[in-house]
Amino acid sequence: MKQNFLWLAAPLLLAIVPTSLYAAPPELQTPAPVIYLADNLDEQENLGWCIDTVGRGFAERLHAHSCKPFGGDVQFYYNNTSRQIVSATYAGKCAILSAAAAAGVTLGLVDCSAASSAQKFNYNNQTSEFRPGGNNSLCLTVGGSSRSAGPFMSRNLELASCASTAAKFKQWRIKGGKN
Repeated sequence: MKQNFLWLAAPLLLAIVPTSLYAAPPELQTPAPVIYLADNLDEQENLGWCIDTVGRGFAERLHAHSCKPFGGDVQFYYNNTSRQIVSATYAGKCAILSAAAAAGVTLGLVDCSAASSAQKFNYNNQTSEFRPGGNNSLCLTVGGSSRSAGPFMSRNLELASCASTAAKFKQWRIKGGKN
């Protein structure tokens, strides 16, 4: 009797387990080029998480934000040659570490400079991770908690230990781009 109950209860338990425990890709609507998190996490409209400027329009600080269906300030591409994360919306602007590479360091948006080591990121196609050029133990990640951002959502965008960060917070997809 007890075994029969378990067989009957198992499907019910699976049905009520929150889906956030399982990796789920977003239903990306943002036009290319775009760099987005492979896992939708808790983004309420299933838009996914993109690199974005803080606030509306141009800003010198970056965070993770709901991928906007119309694009705009969430459109970035990875330049394989220069190893830079480049804004597709703001000409000549690239992501930069706000301080020396360390856990918790955030990103900014500044004029692109091929000579700046703080603008260099290595993207690994096998692991889908961005790592700062000078430190292979750190990854570009989104923060563990989300917050409201008007009709959208946002999260911190920061470096964290690759070894201790769950894949869902550090695996990025690149759609479109330039070299």
